Amino acid sequence: MKYLIVEDFSGQPVPFVFPRRVDHADMFEQLPYGKIISAGYVELGSDGFACFGGNAELEVKARPQEDAAVLAEALRVRPRDEKFRPQQ
Repeated sequence: MKYLIVEDFSGQPVPFVFPRRVDHADMFEQLPYGKIISAGYVELGSDGFACFGGNAELEVKARPQEDAAVLAEALRVRPRDEKFRPQQ
């Protein structure tokens, strides 16, 4: 998958994850935010998220550790969301 991390209007990082076939620049054009913090590719492995690469057209690079932390925080299950967890 590809990702963009942009800065929202309050200065907080907001991640967007999307398919590899979509171009980073095309995705950014669809977003209501003006500043890109980072971009690249993301994979989920046994050790968590692995972020790498970048986008030359947008002149941004992946920040492996920081981006993985932003993605992990955005996608973690929160207690109020327990009803949405798959039943085991």
